[in-house]
Amino acid sequence: MNDRLQLILMNLIPKNTISRMVGKFAASGFSRMFIPLYARKFNINLDEAEHPLEEYPSLVQFFVRRLKPHLRPLAEGDDVVVSPVDGKVSQYGLIDGGRVVQAKGVTYTVEELLGGDKERAKRYEGGTFITVYLSPTDYHRIHTPLAGKVTGYTYVPGTLFPVNPFGVRAVAGLFAKNERLITYFDTTAGEVALVKVGATIVGSVKVLYDVKAGTNIRGGRLEKKSVTDGPCYAKGEEVGRFEFGSTIILLFEPGAVELNGDLHPERRVLLGEAIGNVLR
Repeated sequence: MNDRLQLILMNLIPKNTISRMVGKFAASGFSRMFIPLYARKFNINLDEAEHPLEEYPSLVQFFVRRLKPHLRPLAEGDDVVVSPVDGKVSQYGLIDGGRVVQAKGVTYTVEELLGGDKERAKRYEGGTFITVYLSPTDYHRIHTPLAGKVTGYTYVPGTLFPVNPFGVRAVAGLFAKNERLITYFDTTAGEVALVKVGATIVGSVKVLYDVKAGTNIRGGRLEKKSVTDGPCYAKGEEVGRFEFGSTIILLFEPGAVELNGDLHPERRVLLGEAIGNVLR
């Protein structure tokens, strides 16, 4: 099926409703019988899982499984930025003219990504971004790239296109259209935005600092919240999780971070791996 036809079909189906329905099923006890099939289909490395396969009570619980301790060494150094997830680099580089690269010849604006927050978007002009795609095979918990304090978050309602290579190619402004939850941290590199993008099939994002925050909420509205007494997280500490389909985008202020020269699209990165250095 070519991209154009697939995109037409994706526009016709009620993606958010279907994702919520699948989410309820995947969280049910009945779904546990599908865990072995899922593990085989996506070639999950079961040796890395915290628990044996049979101990997960639902497909969602298996999907958000933790890793065994010490499997992802954390790159040392307060000025070393680490990958917050396992995944593949989609794009990275400088934020130029308020725009971020989605794919070759396709861009979107930081303002759109941040839910129309024009003033906040200005903070990142001339800064650095990196986008990492998590496939169904990957570990789906999200950690901090640097030590920092949560200063606020924004929930941006939207649709739930797939964030796989097809979605990135075919849907202009994909990451500024999909449901997303943005967390802002105060770090040694200044403010860092950790954008968590939902996708087709469940599309749910959860965070540890606010149990009420999330995505794919029926009738959800744009919500911006400042946090004066937010929690502090150590570098590499878990801050949230994806329940299926996912991409993260990191935004850094200008002159704050230099990304490593060995990064490139399709390069696989692991949680805790060094991806850059703080310049301030």
